Amino acid sequence: MKLHHFEEVVAIAERGSVRAASRHLRVAQPALTRSLALLERELGAPLFERRARGVVATPFGQAFITRARSILSEIRRTREEMEQLRGAGAGTVTVGLSIAAHLALLPSSLRPFRQRYPNIKLHIIEGFYPTLETRLRDGSVDFYIGPEGGAQSVPELSLEVLFQNRRVVLCRTGHPLAGATSLRDLVGQDWVTTSITADDSAEINAFFARHDLPAPHLAVRSQSALTLLTCLANTDLLAMVPGQWQDFEMTGQALTTIKIAETLTAPALVVVRRADLPLTPAALHLLDLMRRATSRLEPPGRLSRPTGDAAI
Repeated sequence: MKLHHFEEVVAIAERGSVRAASRHLRVAQPALTRSLALLERELGAPLFERRARGVVATPFGQAFITRARSILSEIRRTREEMEQLRGAGAGTVTVGLSIAAHLALLPSSLRPFRQRYPNIKLHIIEGFYPTLETRLRDGSVDFYIGPEGGAQSVPELSLEVLFQNRRVVLCRTGHPLAGATSLRDLVGQDWVTTSITADDSAEINAFFARHDLPAPHLAVRSQSALTLLTCLANTDLLAMVPGQWQDFEMTGQALTTIKIAETLTAPALVVVRRADLPLTPAALHLLDLMRRATSRLEPPGRLSRPTGDAAI
């Protein structure tokens, strides 16, 4: 078993056929087919099921692919770490950030990171933990910052709490309910949510139920900050979002906060990363910059009582 076997199997899995993988790897298709056959013979099990329109990984193949991706990620990290220690500053840092992390931590971290590592390719994925767990485990994402989402139950991953968070209610500037002072004033309105759970209604319903109010109507569900911004700025939809939205300069004129009396708690923002893989110097520098950025955040307010509400 050699390094090229891992690269070939991952390429076949990602592109769905031997032909597409051979083009990507710039290897003749017959040679790639022979290499795969020899590997399967050595392992004593088929890695792919051949179909009319490509291949699908077998259970053996899925296990091999998971290990192969982890091995390739670690090789990449090792090469990049050596280059960075030599002062070359080359490589890629891949991070997953929730919307709140984008707004709270990225603006003050980008410039100093680019000054220190101008040749590093920074790959930023907007998302939540459930969509990034597999890539965190195989090492293709260096770290994730966002709301807790079950990461503490995965033994391969470590979790560090950065700060407690809160929610606010946002609407467009000039919204007829911009001056509301209570959740009761918002009953009957339509909402847009950035839910990360299967039951998006449960997240916002809990706040209304706590005050014996009828459940709100969720008109739009999104996992994109751009979609949320577009919906809020161009309709009378409301949104219950991380408090960092109200301090975001680019939305300051388009959106406003409805200052209700009720406390709207939110899950803590956490860092999740592979427990057994050290970060490259560049990735560690970016994480340190984001840790420092938390010290400049405004206090989250009334967050003393914990809740079981899911993240938004």
